[in-house]
Amino acid sequence: MSELFGIALTWWLISLSGILMPGPVSAIAISEGARRGVIAGPLITVGHVAAEVVMLAVLAVGLTQVLKQSAVVGAIGVLGGLVLSWMGWGILSTARSNIQVGTGPAAGAGRAGFSLIRAGVLTTVGNPYWLLWWLTVGASYFVLFSRFGWLALVAVFYAGHMMLDLAWNSFLALVVGSGRGRIPPVAYRVVLGVCGVFVLAMSAYFLISGVRFLNAR
Repeated sequence: MSELFGIALTWWLISLSGILMPGPVSAIAISEGARRGVIAGPLITVGHVAAEVVMLAVLAVGLTQVLKQSAVVGAIGVLGGLVLSWMGWGILSTARSNIQVGTGPAAGAGRAGFSLIRAGVLTTVGNPYWLLWWLTVGASYFVLFSRFGWLALVAVFYAGHMMLDLAWNSFLALVVGSGRGRIPPVAYRVVLGVCGVFVLAMSAYFLISGVRFLNAR
């Protein structure tokens, strides 16, 4: 049990270090928190977690070597870059418009809620470095936890990582979402503008990286 706890502690710390690094999921949590409120964080996490459930299944059936191929990683990078560019322009368009603070559709209402879950999926699977992280660091810890059975894999390995994702994305959305009805419109548009530029920068980075992976075949 002490060995499992020690492995779990290092896994949670490594997971946290990755989660805290700025990325497209964090940017979407901030921008959508400002637009649609605090609940945006948990809904985006649902999409992110759904992608990671698929990754857990991939690790379980041993398909890591297939996904490590440069062509696969490169294609994901290019497609992810295109998706993020579309999302980034959408955020910037909102920032340039005259939309009023706090007037976005309620995050939990039907189509709005689904769009946030979809955003969580797209910003996750479109990141080639998320894929590589799971196929290297994540796969290594998957093997370590597998020695302790499926309960440890699900309850400690995956659920622990998922809770960290949920806590961070919810915190980001809370910070901007709790004040979305009170912050000045200019500040609101600046927040969206910064997030939009960041997402566009990430899209360019993913596109360039994807092309490099494809050329490395």
